[in-house]
Amino acid sequence: MSAYGIAHLRNVNLGPEIVEYLQRIDATLEPFGGRFIIHGGEKDVLEGSWPGDVIVIEFPDRANAREWYDSPAYREILALRADHSDGDLMIVDGVPTDHKAIEVLG
Repeated sequence: MSAYGIAHLRNVNLGPEIVEYLQRIDATLEPFGGRFIIHGGEKDVLEGSWPGDVIVIEFPDRANAREWYDSPAYREILALRADHSDGDLMIVDGVPTDHKAIEVLG
């Protein structure tokens, strides 16, 4: 089942370090089947506030997502983002295409 790396980034300093991070991240995703499905696009905040941007990367499964995050290639560039932005990051499992909301109750 697909898993997703989700980041909420704020206060991104678009200097040379972030540019380098953006230039290099795609190559770190490829071996793990990762691909961007949301990358800070236009948004309509309907409730609350949402400072910053959301990034969602899809992986074939949780194992590939964790292997990407822990990989030497990603660890090599992680500080380029983390030291030049504020943010939160998580990996979360997706649901099957036929998922119904009531199923979360067990």
